Amino acid sequence: MPAPSPAPTTAILGVIGWSGSGKTTLLEYLVTRLAASGLRVNVIKHSHHDVLLEPAHKDSARLRMAGAAEVMLASPFRVAIMRELRGTDEPSLAEHVARLAPADLTLVEGYKWAPIAKLEVYRPELGKPALYPDDANVVAVASDAPRPGGLRAGLVWLDLNDPAAVLRWLVDALAALAAQSSSSA
Repeated sequence: MPAPSPAPTTAILGVIGWSGSGKTTLLEYLVTRLAASGLRVNVIKHSHHDVLLEPAHKDSARLRMAGAAEVMLASPFRVAIMRELRGTDEPSLAEHVARLAPADLTLVEGYKWAPIAKLEVYRPELGKPALYPDDANVVAVASDAPRPGGLRAGLVWLDLNDPAAVLRWLVDALAALAAQSSSSA
């Protein structure tokens, strides 16, 4: 795949769908290929669970539990920041995006409610309803189901079993996503 031209502004694309639909598998494929092509890709993963990134007996966890507002764990290999919210509101998606290093694309898994362009991963066999009919921000659907009739104008239907086609769509859509992301920021 030829290397796409980096977008002038960070493009943001949400990837939504029900648990078990294949969001993470598709994201892993996309991130691998996009990074290999020279693009810088960030990912924000939302969780409803209480996530612990380090064992309780490690120094960083002990300092966080002692009351530090944030703990940055830095090494020559990676940097992690843990912020204990302690009853304050969860930061907005915009705050998370602003905190990230510059990138050509930020992929957001979760945040179904956010007013950003989204790709829905939809598998009817999960027995859950599709999200795209009720969310005008869904610009594309990757599904293992055939394209239904009566889709709204402009909604792209992609074959989930052909991740290369999803990648081609995403690369082609980067400039439009960047423009949309900068206008909604």
